[in-house]
Amino acid sequence: MAAEQSGFRKVWGALGPGLITGAADDDPSGIATYSQAGAQFGYTLAWTMLLTLPFMAAIQIISAAIGWDSEAGLARNISERLPRSVLFAIVALLAVANTINIAADLAAMGAGFRLIVGGPALAYALLFGVGCLTAEILIPYHRYVGYLKFLTLVLFVYVAAAFSIHVPWLQLLTSTLLPHVSLNRDMLLTIVAVFGTTISPYLFFWQASQEAEESQLSHRRRHASAPMSARAFRHISRDTWTGMIVSNLIAFFIIVTTAATLHAHGVTKIDTAAQAAEALRPIAGAFTFALFACGIIGTGLLAVPVLAGSAAYAVAESFHLKGSLELPANRAIGFYAIVSAATLAGAGLTLTSIDPIAMLFWTAVINGVVAVPIMAVMMIVITPRGGRRTLELPLWLRTLGWFATALMAIAVALMVWSVV
Repeated sequence: MAAEQSGFRKVWGALGPGLITGAADDDPSGIATYSQAGAQFGYTLAWTMLLTLPFMAAIQIISAAIGWDSEAGLARNISERLPRSVLFAIVALLAVANTINIAADLAAMGAGFRLIVGGPALAYALLFGVGCLTAEILIPYHRYVGYLKFLTLVLFVYVAAAFSIHVPWLQLLTSTLLPHVSLNRDMLLTIVAVFGTTISPYLFFWQASQEAEESQLSHRRRHASAPMSARAFRHISRDTWTGMIVSNLIAFFIIVTTAATLHAHGVTKIDTAAQAAEALRPIAGAFTFALFACGIIGTGLLAVPVLAGSAAYAVAESFHLKGSLELPANRAIGFYAIVSAATLAGAGLTLTSIDPIAMLFWTAVINGVVAVPIMAVMMIVITPRGGRRTLELPLWLRTLGWFATALMAIAVALMVWSVV
């Protein structure tokens, strides 16, 4: 027993930014988007989780490798290869998208908590915002990351739910392996939302910055000027693939569960948190709302600091400010001011009259649109130029990175075409 516990701790400790990134990907925005996809289209969009897995893993490995190899985040790497006007445009897009995403997540957390105890959802959302901000400022990253990893476990309730209800597995397998795409506006909009909440811009910046910190602190990196070792690349790949597989597996079962419960019973549009929660009634019964709220609140507590932190890393690097989640607030005042501004601005946006579920869905769409230029810039950063040393990555990884960028661009272009 002791040996098993020791083995578990060893494996658990080896998983880092990749797992956190994957879990943060299934934030309240993701849960709402995947739920809407399942409710509106049944099993039809299950293929999106299989298709996006290699692409999201590739782009996250590239982000992580950039951070590890350079000991700097994406913003600094972009500034070294492209004009500052491009850097500022990219960081501005990220900051705006992240602030809207924070607002949507906090609003959903407030609505989820209201399902359990009643009362004002807005007040709960603001309290969650202050709580997330306080934790990120006061708790050092190396301790905070341990708490974040445990929060990922709440997501597996959707897997259990899928196996407690009737699912036409043959139909699901067919929908997963044989994609069906219509040029219908609603389907294209939902596909962009699914892609956007799965391959999200803030995750690129977050993982790159976290790997940069790990690189600076880790005993695995013995020579700062040496290129990335094969051992470091394997570690990053294993960690990232684990996080992405977990992320897409959870997302897949959210689609399956909502398709088998809501869509099968005629609910094709989710307007409230209570409707989204009904997907868990077969497994939770009287505790449906409580279980759903735990999932929304747990993933929100995980995602909001990641959203605020990724924006802070990007802005701080753009203006050459000292910043790290390992530093106390009095040694990185500018960095934590950005964290505070992003979180509080997001909390302030919850005061709008936009429905939380609608806000979550449209946040995913915004992320899908914003991801395209950011991914293109990332791929330019790792492209050799002028004989200077660049990050040495396998050809298959670079190819998948460009394909991922093209996939997002095509999806967004088709969505715009369907609207126009």
